[in-house]
Amino acid sequence: MNDADVARLRPVAERDLELLQRFDTDPALSEPFEWAGFRDPQARRRRWETDGLLGGAISYLVVAIPDGTFAGFVCWWAAAAGGYQERSFEIGILLWPQYRAKGLGAAAQRLLAAYLFSTTIANRLQATTDVENVAEQRALERAGFRREGVMRGVAFVGGSWRDGCLYSRLRSDPVSP
Repeated sequence: MNDADVARLRPVAERDLELLQRFDTDPALSEPFEWAGFRDPQARRRRWETDGLLGGAISYLVVAIPDGTFAGFVCWWAAAAGGYQERSFEIGILLWPQYRAKGLGAAAQRLLAAYLFSTTIANRLQATTDVENVAEQRALERAGFRREGVMRGVAFVGGSWRDGCLYSRLRSDPVSP
């Protein structure tokens, strides 16, 4: 089975904005590891009307299952590495709870890595996840990312500073199955 049999990435459509808004206003969708607090529920719509949520400081694509159903999103932004813009990106993913633990996250992150390596000059992609988010650590490893270490006190989530695991994938790394 290839990644396209499991997941698809597509630009954010207007019909997706209400679903994206829920990630900004419903802690249950991203707890226990990702909830950073309430955000302006109209911010993504305003941004979408400007650039479709592609470009700018952070870009988004919808993660869909093969029938087109919205299952979550992936995002990426320039990471400060070596002093050069767009040679390194940080990536993120957030899936609806009912689509987690089904291989969708690993497939979506492999697809995003392939997209970024084919459309940018990036040599490095990186991702950070909570030290207790073992499921995401496994998904990143299945997507071809390698664990580099633990970053102490890197994220403020749920009222406390949390440690995170740093993962990376280089353009020259072998493509994972």
